Amino acid sequence: MKRKTFDLRPWARVTQSTQTALAVPGYVIVDFSAQTVIRPLEVTRPGSAVCHLILDNGYRWIRCHPTGAGAGVMGAALTVQINAAGQPVQFYVDIHGGEGVQDDGLPWHDDLYLDVVGDPDDAERWIVTATEIIDAEDLEAAVEAGLVTLELAAQTWDHARQIETELRAGTYAPVDVLRRYVEDPYT
Repeated sequence: MKRKTFDLRPWARVTQSTQTALAVPGYVIVDFSAQTVIRPLEVTRPGSAVCHLILDNGYRWIRCHPTGAGAGVMGAALTVQINAAGQPVQFYVDIHGGEGVQDDGLPWHDDLYLDVVGDPDDAERWIVTATEIIDAEDLEAAVEAGLVTLELAAQTWDHARQIETELRAGTYAPVDVLRRYVEDPYT
């Protein structure tokens, strides 16, 4: 597994930005605002012809990262990409095999390669209408390289499917945490 820290400040495609980290009960929220983007980011997921703009001038990436589970415990962290009009354009969940918070307040996770992506409803942007589990080939390569056991890979798939179900059902708690944060920041 690869340990990753959620810190977007060094991102080369963004020349002006702000980033804050805020601890709330059970989570760390990292709010990254991109004021000036020199290369917008568009993604097309496998099997889809639809291109999603997820980063441009005025966009925010807000991470809801759980705290308390620690290293070696499977979990997940949600990042919502929000457009310049303040509307979610994508929900992105990193599946991980451990988590924590650094001394500087930024969260880290041990990446388990699979991610769950959710698309917002056209009318009610905080409702997820479609989901997809992505990066299966990355998990498979990690298993083949001996970085992840077959048992852990199976647990990762189960966890990703559970999150996918919760996103579609509107019961994935981090979505509500981020919605409340965006609508009434804890600052």
